[in-house]
Amino acid sequence: MITSAQMRAARALLGIDQKTLAEMAGLSVPTIQRMESGGGDVRGVVDSLTRVVRALEHAGIELIAEGATSAAGGRGVRLRRPSNPPGE
Repeated sequence: MITSAQMRAARALLGIDQKTLAEMAGLSVPTIQRMESGGGDVRGVVDSLTRVVRALEHAGIELIAEGATSAAGGRGVRLRRPSNPPGE
């Protein structure tokens, strides 16, 4: 659904801190910290995850799944796997 890196990047694009995201989603700061601390997909209570996604989308963030395209347009950033690993 969303990765911890996507959450951190979305906050950076919005220029908000963890406290602000927690307020937007109606969650506690420790919950946001836990969600962002892991690698890969965010794990946690589905309701909390849904609240974060809705809050980010309401603020203008479009979460793009691996291999999906963005239909909404607008500026954005996408992380892709490098074609050649560093040092090769």
